[in-house]
Amino acid sequence: MYPPELVRPMREDLTKEGFAELHTAQEVEQALSEKGTTLVVVNSVCGCAAANARPGAKMSLQNSKKPNRLVTVFAGVDREATDAARAQMIPFPPSSPSMALFKDGELVHMLERHHIEGRPAELIAENLMDAYNQHC
Repeated sequence: MYPPELVRPMREDLTKEGFAELHTAQEVEQALSEKGTTLVVVNSVCGCAAANARPGAKMSLQNSKKPNRLVTVFAGVDREATDAARAQMIPFPPSSPSMALFKDGELVHMLERHHIEGRPAELIAENLMDAYNQHC
């Protein structure tokens, strides 16, 4: 577990853009059971989350089509919520950062860490926008 003061700026990087933080398995289940589309960002303290994942997720919201709900869980901090979110992302192995788009509770698009690490935020945003255009 990371100290709250360390992760606060990383959390706020997404919450100030409208992402709701999920801390429990019940909150994850509720968010993913709703009709419509939900983007789940598995946030992380790693450098690729700051350099690529969070900026890419935020840039993707400039698209004309976007998810109905934006939520985030924090790997290494919100263990219960992260485990619950990852359970819904099977068959993909756990990775952080990662991003998943759900439609009516069904996983329809996944970006794993290896899709994020080393790629510019603009490319990540473009990938997500393509998914939004197809599913939102």
